Amino acid sequence: MMLRKYLFPSILLFWLILGHSESLQAQITENTYQRAAYFLTGNLEKQVYHLEVVPNWLEGSQGFVHATFTSEGKRFYKTNTSPFETTAAFDPPVLAKLLQEKTGEVIDQANLPIERVFLSNGKTVTFLWKNQNWTWNMENNSLNAIPVTERNEMESFSPDRKWKAFSRNYNLFIKNLTTGEEIQLSTDGRKDFEYASFWGWSDLIYGENGERPAHFMVNWSPDSRKIFTQIVDLRIAEKMYLLDWSKDEKFRPELLSYFRGSPGDSTVVNYIPVIFDLEKKTEKKLPELTAPHFIGINLRWSDDGKKLSGFQIPRGYKQYHLIELDADTFETRRIISESSPTHVNRDNIFRRLKNEQFILSSEKSGWNHLYRFDWKSGKEINAITSGEYVVNKLTYLDEENGLIYFEASGKEQGRNPYFNHLYRVNLDGTDLQLLTPENAYHEIYISPDGKLAVDNYSTVDQPTQSILMDLKTGKHLQKISEADISNLKSLGYKSPVPFTATAKDGKTEIQGVYFLPTSFNAKKKYPIIDYTYSGPHTSTTPKTFKAGLLGHQQPMAELGFVVVTVDGMGGFGRSKAFSDASYRNLGDGTTDHVLAITQLASKNSFLDITKVGIFGHSAGGYDAGRAMLLHPDFYKVGVASAGDHDFRMEKAWWPEMYMGYPVGDFYHEQSNITNAANLKGHLLLAHGGIDENVNPSATFKLAENLIKAGKDFDLFIWPSRNHSFGRPPGDYFTKKRWDYFIEHLMGEKPIRHYQLQITD
Repeated sequence: MMLRKYLFPSILLFWLILGHSESLQAQITENTYQRAAYFLTGNLEKQVYHLEVVPNWLEGSQGFVHATFTSEGKRFYKTNTSPFETTAAFDPPVLAKLLQEKTGEVIDQANLPIERVFLSNGKTVTFLWKNQNWTWNMENNSLNAIPVTERNEMESFSPDRKWKAFSRNYNLFIKNLTTGEEIQLSTDGRKDFEYASFWGWSDLIYGENGERPAHFMVNWSPDSRKIFTQIVDLRIAEKMYLLDWSKDEKFRPELLSYFRGSPGDSTVVNYIPVIFDLEKKTEKKLPELTAPHFIGINLRWSDDGKKLSGFQIPRGYKQYHLIELDADTFETRRIISESSPTHVNRDNIFRRLKNEQFILSSEKSGWNHLYRFDWKSGKEINAITSGEYVVNKLTYLDEENGLIYFEASGKEQGRNPYFNHLYRVNLDGTDLQLLTPENAYHEIYISPDGKLAVDNYSTVDQPTQSILMDLKTGKHLQKISEADISNLKSLGYKSPVPFTATAKDGKTEIQGVYFLPTSFNAKKKYPIIDYTYSGPHTSTTPKTFKAGLLGHQQPMAELGFVVVTVDGMGGFGRSKAFSDASYRNLGDGTTDHVLAITQLASKNSFLDITKVGIFGHSAGGYDAGRAMLLHPDFYKVGVASAGDHDFRMEKAWWPEMYMGYPVGDFYHEQSNITNAANLKGHLLLAHGGIDENVNPSATFKLAENLIKAGKDFDLFIWPSRNHSFGRPPGDYFTKKRWDYFIEHLMGEKPIRHYQLQITD
């Protein structure tokens, strides 16, 4: 829906007339919703100027182009790095007019909706608009769509361009592009035992016996002599199901089925690797390397085409093996293995070097660090990094000079342990240098030539500074821009407030942030809402200025709440022991939230600890439901959307990694369904009717158990929605969630049928 022109002026007028009146604050009016809607991302991002610089580097790394919102709308800038100069890259209204003439569509000239903007030769702009690439010659003012070269996804050409691989009747074929001769490489392929394919994560089958979406996958050796691929084995795989009730043209629900696999299932889709030798016309299946589709097989050819290598991860994620497979003898060599009593990191940092060495990250010390190994022997040469901090990313490798640039958090004492910094170190682990010393979270974009970087550094309460820096020394060369929030300040905006608390172990310091309404009055009492997503693969509390602005928290605070977000033990981004607190114990994540909120309320009299609510989506939906059942006397109101309320009904990889494999009694204990009788407060369960990521069956089953326990609750099913509740039109559920807390936590009456106004 389009934003009414009077929306933002009316909000400002309301603020000025109201004067943050204490007597009217609790009354829910249309202006209440407008004030909150102003802070929704689709609206707010246009009111904050120069929020960050994300560079699209020019050829030769001599500059970059970036887009940002300004008081004139969305604008595009070109920055030359030597000498430093930032100017307008082009005139957006001119391009908008051309695009409108070319397409016949109405284009917002103030906020040109284009992406992936690149500038070449100082005169040609290429960009993406509506999934179509365009080129604009500014000299002659010509605009043309770049012709799309249709690529047949169901075939693959050999590196020497002499052969084409394709599938037919579930078997793999090749075609000689010179003679036209076709050669059938496999013969035993059939439905459910299918060569050169894969199961797509979001694939759906219409009906019980419909055809699954077609896919093709082969990996040619560099010398074009061999093909590595896989057989998709669906013979014993069991499906999950959905019913789509939402189609206007249908008067019966449509059955959707798909393969996913739940924790502990043996009836899953498997991948069987296979190698074809084109010269010998031989096929070799490798059943010992069979993997379930949710783990997969990812092996890459060596440059000489003689070997394949990659990571093999057994189910349960308690170990991994870096392996090398000889493509002629089919012998497999384990280069290195690692194991953990809980789980290993499946997203290792890995880089092959030119000198038969490699870099690999590991948490074996209790912290994620970089190590250098010998490829042939698998022996460790040296630790590149070490200490009580976490390496987050290998940002740039200068192999010629033996230098590594990496990002890490937790090394600088006395700072937020999640703050990300850029460092430089020698490959042998010597001469470690901090390149971004500011006490903030740093987001780094390095130029292709490795000489420069753009550093956006900020905190939730310090606006973003965008700096051009010399990569090797960290020296600031120029300030590019600074975030401008003058529009928000004129409305009384207060930045989120960071705080710390003590975790459930009685000693670990945990981090949190709380959000205040612009009408905040320290003499009043405010209900508290906990926004949660305590999954062990992420941290939720915002660390940057942008993350603090653009989220669910501030809009909800504007309704008259204080919104709190906490990173408790069991989350991502700190030590291995910190993360492992949630292993087989995912349901205890909000215990630290209870402690943190209680400690925060003891220091701030404006917090009403008797009125606490919680909401979350996906893993956060599980958290919210769990909190209402585990801490029923603390949390009075909860909204749990798309929640995975019983991990035995979830997709396999996530619970098997963080809850354990095989499935044990601990799954039963961590289930919201089996704890339904504990509910005391108001709970809204919500789910998308065709959510193939987190099947709605667990939400229905939780609802059934709540009914059996005689518990009153609310249930919202969005028939046409999958896992995402975002826009469009996610604002429908946003308001429903707001209204639930307004009515049950604040005790006020929401306005029914009011539609939020959000810009496209």
